[in-house]
Formats: sequence, structure tokens, C-alpha cells
Amino acid sequence: MKLDRNGLRTMTCALVGALAFSVGSVSAKETVTVGYQLNYQPWKAAIADHEFEKATGYDIDWHQFDSGSQVISAVASGSVDVAMAGSSPIASAISHGVDLKLFYIVEGIGESEALVVRKSAGIEDPEDLKGKTLGVPFVSTSHYDMMFALQNWGIEEGDLRLLNMQPSQAAAAWARGDIDGAFVWNPALQRMLRNGGKVMITSGDLCELGKCTFNGYTVRPEFADGHPDFMTAFVGVLDKYTMMYREHPDKWTEDSDLVKKVVSITGGQASDVPTVLGQYVFPSLDEQASERWLGGGADSGAAFSLKDTAKFLEGLGKVERVPEHPEDYVTDKWVKAAMEQ
Repeated sequence: MKLDRNGLRTMTCALVGALAFSVGSVSAKETVTVGYQLNYQPWKAAIADHEFEKATGYDIDWHQFDSGSQVISAVASGSVDVAMAGSSPIASAISHGVDLKLFYIVEGIGESEALVVRKSAGIEDPEDLKGKTLGVPFVSTSHYDMMFALQNWGIEEGDLRLLNMQPSQAAAAWARGDIDGAFVWNPALQRMLRNGGKVMITSGDLCELGKCTFNGYTVRPEFADGHPDFMTAFVGVLDKYTMMYREHPDKWTEDSDLVKKVVSITGGQASDVPTVLGQYVFPSLDEQASERWLGGGADSGAAFSLKDTAKFLEGLGKVERVPEHPEDYVTDKWVKAAMEQ
């Protein structure tokens, strides 16, 4: 085919326009904002490897929070799409009418959160806590456990001084000698233990007394419904790294690349990570879909835990109402979708 000058110019413009459209389409990825905290978890290595972005095809703006209460505030304001929080702040959120869905159980908290007290403070039994100053992040799983522990010991909140502190703030206050103890999680917990602390009671101990806590991923329902492929792929990556740890915990040593990647995201010391990971309970997708966690509607373990936690918070005057149907805020849809991939 022979082209004159005008024809050649027309074809060139068309090709340039098509190329510009193609490049624009590739570069204009949608950005999803995901909130996370600085706990040690296997999937933090996936953040370092950009595995979530690769699997979902989305750009992800990872937003760090110091506590679950901060996360839930961001979810309520719509500033994050997907976010990890503890069972206590999630229960508080749904009690206040925040529209969210719990769709993935990151872990049962087990021994990874604890009340650590200063060895030199003369605290040998619960009665010795009276008159002492303790730090705890309010409306967190640690706060829930702290209040349940005091209730179980027959100690009134007014018998001691309880300060609202994020874990990093509590660790700093501990180093200055401003507090006698704190109920926190890692890496702050390990810092305090190395600096003259001892464990008085753990979340695992309190779970055995009937009050179990967990960390989970939540999502705005409107976002989830509009991005099903993202949700399925996101859960797939979470499960991939969870199972990498469950099947080969011996590979997660302090000098391993995996642990170094976790610490590159969370901070802290690599030597603490293997011990801390061993304190969590990481459920598989099958376990998550069962009634033990997300499955079963009103009979799901997560729904029961959220309602029980909300009742406890109501008794403390932290929330004004308990959701009648907590199962409305729990879904196994995305776990099941990931199982089919």
C-alpha cells in the first residue's frame, strides 16, 4: 500500500495516540490503602517483597498505625480500605456502628501480649499492683485483657494508675522509669523484658479463663464488593506466608532472609522474631472457614468473641450498646474464594 504524505502523517498520529493510551492504561493502577501495625507476622515479609502488589495488580499504600483503636478510627473515616486490628477495637467499632467486615483472622494472640512488670517494683502478686502506674493502649486487645485480669483478681481500676500509652510510648516510659508495668505486645514487650521486666500474666493465660483475643483484617463492605479480585488475591498472599511459617517454622531463624524482611517492616530485633512467632496461633484457610473462626454465621467463634467483648466493654462503660447480630460484621466469603484459587 502506497501512502502519500498526508496519509503517513495520519497513520503516525494514530499510532502515537494508541501508544499513549496503552501506556496510560498500564500506569493508571488503582491505589488501595491498607492499614497495618508493627506486630511480627510472617506476611510482613510479603510486604517487603511487594508480593501483595504482584498478586493483586494494585498499587498499595501501606499505612502504619500504633494500635487498633487508631486503625478503626481510620476505617470509620474512610481513609483506609483494608485494615488489621485486634478483636477488642473491632468489637468497639461495631458497637459504635462502624460499617466493616472481619474477613481474615491474622492470628489468635496467645502468649504474644502480656502484662510485664518491673522486677524492682516489688510486684509479686496482683495485690501488689495497687498504687502502681501501668501503661496500656486503650480500646486494644491488651486493654481488654488488662481489665479482665483486674476483674479476675478483684482489683478496681481506681486502685492503680492506668495510663493510655501506645506500645512504643510505654517502652519509652519504661526506659525512663516512669511506669511500673504495661500490658503490651511485641516488639515493645521484648524491650521491656530485656530491660528489667518479668511477665505477670499473658493473653494466653486469660484465654484459658474464657476471654480469648485475636487480630484480624477488616474491610469496608463497599470496597470489598467492588474489588472481589483484589480481596481474593490479598487473602491468598496472607495465607501463603502464614502456611510458609506453619509448615517450616525452623526456616524463620533470626539470620534468615524471611525474618530480616519482617524486621525491615516492623523494626525491632531479628533475634526476637522466632520466639514471638511461636507464641501466636496462625489458622489455615480451612480453619478460618470453620465455625471456630469465621464460618457458621451466628455460631462462628469470631461473632461470639466480638459480642462477648462488646458486652465486657459495655460493662466498663466503654461502649453504650452491644450489637444484636455481630455475625453481620463477619464474613468467610473471601477465605472461601481464596480456597478455590
